[in-house]
Amino acid sequence: KKKMACLLLCALLALFAVPSCFAKNSDCPFYPFRDTSLSLSVRVNDLVSRINFTDKIPQMSRGGADQNGPAPAIGYLCINPYQWGTECLSGDVGAGPATSFPQALGLTATFDYDLLYRVANATATEVRAKNNNATAHGSYAFHTGLSCWSPVINILRDPRWGRNQETYGEDPWLSGYMATAFVTGLQGDNPTYVKANAGCKHFDVHGGPENIPVSRFSFNAVVSMSDWRMTFLPQFKACVEAGAWSLMCSYNSINGVPACANNELLTSILRNEWNFPGYVISDQGAIENIWLGHQYTSNATQTAAVAVNAGVCLEDGNYENNIFSTIGQASVEGLIQNSTIDDALSRLFTVRMKLGEFDPPELNPYTMINVSVVQSDEHRALALQAALESIVLLKNTPLTGLPIESEVDTACVVGPFIDNPYSLFGDYSPDVMVEYVVTPLQGIKTLTSIGTSVLNSAEGCNDSKCSTYDSASVKTACNGVDLVIACLGTGSIVESEGNDRADINLPGSQLQLLQDAASVSKGPVVLVLYNAGPLDVSWAQNSNQVVAILESFFPAQSAGIALAYVLTGQYNPGGRLPNTWPASLDQVPDITNYTMVGRTYRYFQGEPLYPFGYGLSYTNFYYYSLTLNLQSGNVFVSFSVANQGPMDGDEVSQVYIAWPIGTVGAPQLQLVAMDRITLAIGKSETLDFIITSEQMSIYTTEWVVPVGTYTVYVGGQQPNQLTKASSNVLEGTFTVQ
Repeated sequence: KKKMACLLLCALLALFAVPSCFAKNSDCPFYPFRDTSLSLSVRVNDLVSRINFTDKIPQMSRGGADQNGPAPAIGYLCINPYQWGTECLSGDVGAGPATSFPQALGLTATFDYDLLYRVANATATEVRAKNNNATAHGSYAFHTGLSCWSPVINILRDPRWGRNQETYGEDPWLSGYMATAFVTGLQGDNPTYVKANAGCKHFDVHGGPENIPVSRFSFNAVVSMSDWRMTFLPQFKACVEAGAWSLMCSYNSINGVPACANNELLTSILRNEWNFPGYVISDQGAIENIWLGHQYTSNATQTAAVAVNAGVCLEDGNYENNIFSTIGQASVEGLIQNSTIDDALSRLFTVRMKLGEFDPPELNPYTMINVSVVQSDEHRALALQAALESIVLLKNTPLTGLPIESEVDTACVVGPFIDNPYSLFGDYSPDVMVEYVVTPLQGIKTLTSIGTSVLNSAEGCNDSKCSTYDSASVKTACNGVDLVIACLGTGSIVESEGNDRADINLPGSQLQLLQDAASVSKGPVVLVLYNAGPLDVSWAQNSNQVVAILESFFPAQSAGIALAYVLTGQYNPGGRLPNTWPASLDQVPDITNYTMVGRTYRYFQGEPLYPFGYGLSYTNFYYYSLTLNLQSGNVFVSFSVANQGPMDGDEVSQVYIAWPIGTVGAPQLQLVAMDRITLAIGKSETLDFIITSEQMSIYTTEWVVPVGTYTVYVGGQQPNQLTKASSNVLEGTFTVQ
């Protein structure tokens, strides 16, 4: 009776979201799934076998946001609710105070694997701390869980796509490499427990449109098998190989089959080819859109069946009783086998077990993390380092440009980003903690000698859309000053989820603002950009008065400090562009066209405004002594790089290959390795890389390594570019027989 009373009490408490007694009450039966001496698979099988069929369904249907979560408690097994919905893209999102790191595209611009690993690990630390606190207080609210819907590793294939900021750029190898850093950092290095589990998304062939010219909810991406295999799948394969426990299937169809109902994608490729052991969750509402958007099915029950049979384990829906709530009926009708349901549940509970939910807390070191880690000195310093490393110097005029190493008597700081903390954060950023945010204007005022006598400021625009422009305020602020610093860009109100851009122009009257400031100033102009998708800044690039352009992406809380340090030479910028900036939209195919012809540096035929991998420095680097050695199908690459300039600095060394002339289906160029290193003045370093046979492979109807002579390029940038850094590019060849 005592045990029955306990279980009844726990069930009632679970109903009111206070179920912590399940984990702590010694009267709960000690089932084998709680026995840590048993293997993981034995424990999971035992757990799933004890769940009543009717209780299995909400474990698969309650995986989403708001009223769609959490997955409910199972009282008779003393299992607590579980919240599957958490966002971790650039910090812990939507769960109260958190350290804010630069948006994902900016993190990629660092070209720093170790930095992204540390950012992801710090994010997981805060996620775990707040989960420990929430569950201790009986809360399983949205965003308090341990299963992150991050990273976003779709290819930045079109400059207008609203979600470019969330990605790791346009290159599949770089996206996969950075995804590996994020996944391993987020999940931690404990051999038994996962700190927070990664969820790579959106799987697959997903990269716009959001809403222009058609809706993402019913869009069909028509893609060749070659492009699918060589552009849209490799980064997800890297994510799986890194140990990610989850993938999120996307809204779109692929060649007529919705991604979340796509057996070829979710079973043949993901499970059978890649041996993925984790779970697949749908994007929010993607299951219902199989039926209502794509009209691929005719009712809810049929929709649940095609999704579950394809390989979806968990629905992130819009409603409490969503499509997967009909799984029971689908089973009755013979549309889903019970073994398929059990397989999905096994994958879900494997992850929960890896997170330590069913183990004594003292065995899991992550249960000891408390909320004192949020905005710790260590995490804030890391946020600043990330913001600094993400900045890309796009233009710099010798002698008159950056850095500004002497006092500037009079200056103006203008534009909609100068003092609005919220504009500096990307989509899916943590809650803005204004007390930790340093805006560009604040950074310039407090950390530089710019405007020692007069430092005027004017936002000029009502917001970053700049639909309302006050020309007089800008001209008054900048009239006769020695220096103009203009902070322009897009912000998440211009580009974000559900919000594509129709063009790549500076929004609204921002170009006029820049020209007005330049026209009344007696000194040079420095343009600072806060954006993700490329912008047409050709006027600034060609203007003699604009002496420098800095790309800052969405740097978050440390924006003003990072800008001040770079402007004054306290930090030498070393970021690189993770995507091509076209000179105009005339160079860009229609956003609904999913062939890769003409897209990204790998297939682009024109002359861009700024190429992929491009970025300047305040110092000069020199490359020498390239050697290539082909052994057992792999190529061993070695070269040296020296800092021959006037400042210490970071260099991003890049290795590209070009396939033998005439190779069908090959990109014109492919990044295969990179590293960011710091070199003091006069110092050099030798770098070694391996180009694997897999990286030389081309997919037509199968993967093959073409025979012939390959070219290898080594330098701080792509080869053969008109817009380039001062460093040289080395070239060598090897031959595959």
